[in-house]
Amino acid sequence: MTTATVGIMLPRDLPAHQIIPFVQKAEHLGFDEVWVVEDCFFRGGFAQAAVALASTQRIRVGIGILPAPVRNAAFTALEANTLAEIYPGRLILGIGHGMPEWMRQVGDKPASILTMLEEQLTALRTLLAGEKLEVDGRYVRINGAQLETPATIAPPVLAGVRGPKSLAVSGRSADGTILAEPVTPEYLVAALANIDAAGPHTVVTYNVAAVDDDASVARDRARPALDALGEPDWAPHIDPLPFAEEFAALRARSATRAEFVAALPDEWVDALALVGTPDRVRERIAELHASGATSVVFIPAGADPLAQLDSLARAL
Repeated sequence: MTTATVGIMLPRDLPAHQIIPFVQKAEHLGFDEVWVVEDCFFRGGFAQAAVALASTQRIRVGIGILPAPVRNAAFTALEANTLAEIYPGRLILGIGHGMPEWMRQVGDKPASILTMLEEQLTALRTLLAGEKLEVDGRYVRINGAQLETPATIAPPVLAGVRGPKSLAVSGRSADGTILAEPVTPEYLVAALANIDAAGPHTVVTYNVAAVDDDASVARDRARPALDALGEPDWAPHIDPLPFAEEFAALRARSATRAEFVAALPDEWVDALALVGTPDRVRERIAELHASGATSVVFIPAGADPLAQLDSLARAL
């Protein structure tokens, strides 16, 4: 992956018949990457990535992210390597420890998510490099597996994580890190300190995005997509911000998510999403790149993501 790239997320609930038009339009408009998600229970990451790669010519396709607890590392490597062989240099593999609620729901929540993730990351990178793997870990046990035809360009393996301990695992065991929304420069700097990678390390940042010549229109489009930020899981993203205490107080006194997002001051929305005029969003992208982001990924806000591509591309 090159530096200073801009990508677009394929919404998890995009109607199936719009997936190919979406990725083709994203490529035509000049986005560097398209990212597919594997959220329970929408669509599979590898299936979406295969469709996206087959439907386009140059755009890189990221999977962000696969939940590691439900997958065998050898077979994850097999799937990723197949796509990397057919579409050299265009696949980015993201994997994480999974949302705890979803992992409990399917009966695969490990006792130690950190150990499980580190073992998975190490095994995947070893296998995708074409090396023979012998490991008898707590969660990963592989006896002599080796890809028969490893891809010429092995796909980078990125960890999609949050929290200091998980970020540290990514820093020592992955090729890069995917940071879920919202990613502000403040959060990015704090995350990089926890990642503390010894060598080159890709950082992909997700953010809700809306672009319009009228900043208030863009802001209103993005605001509903910020409703999850009222949940405690997002504290690591908010804690580095200058309004963190006020944010927590607003969250505490809001009875519902809708009430919470309706009360967010405009300046907080501007900080927590990539919103505004094309020039302003370009400035925000540059700020994130300058703060250490390799790739800035838009999450389209609004009722019609396919239609939003044109407006978002104005910020490229």
